Amino acid sequence: MIRILLADDQTLIRAGFRALLDAQPDMQVVGEAGTGRDAVGLAVREAPDVVLMDIRMPDGDGLDATRRITAEPRLAGTRIIILTTFELDEYIAEAVRAGAAGFLLKDTEPAELIRAVRVVHDGDALLSPSVTRRIMAQLAVHSRTAVEPPALDQITGREREVLALVGEGLNNAEIAGRLFITPLTAKTHVSRIMSKLMVRDRAQLVVLAYESGLVRPGWSS
Repeated sequence: MIRILLADDQTLIRAGFRALLDAQPDMQVVGEAGTGRDAVGLAVREAPDVVLMDIRMPDGDGLDATRRITAEPRLAGTRIIILTTFELDEYIAEAVRAGAAGFLLKDTEPAELIRAVRVVHDGDALLSPSVTRRIMAQLAVHSRTAVEPPALDQITGREREVLALVGEGLNNAEIAGRLFITPLTAKTHVSRIMSKLMVRDRAQLVVLAYESGLVRPGWSS
């Protein structure tokens, strides 16, 4: 059973998400929060598998709540999906740095919401939707001149190739096809890169790929 926490200051949105998710045989909503502070408190108490987090809430916004939840050792297994209206949310990149596993538009289709929860629960990042690539491209445009983080010295040439493809938004199967390796080998490369670079998840690898210059705006997979 995937245990889910809903954090949004709009009661109707929470009610709609709850009805949809509770109807799934493998999902259970374990709490609702209307403020950032309540989201953190409920997360600590319930230890949900997935949090659907609105980025704009009173009394501690979604960015601050994401940062606090991902910093809590007891919540190492909790994955956060940011709910966004895209054009209005200028802090999305910071949410990824804080540990968010991906993004969804608030008006996303029900089937996509359900898929997203399962994808993130399974340990992947929600990187496929076009909104994510657009956000990451904006991050690259507004970031400083690319500077290679010292930690990149620890990864191999093949791992750099894999990291660049992760930055383009490719999943393990797509990386495998591009590099003529098996999906399991691609997954192993990604896991090793995350370990070497000490990042929480795949979403943070995307940010690192852009900020280090391995991927630039306009590149496509």
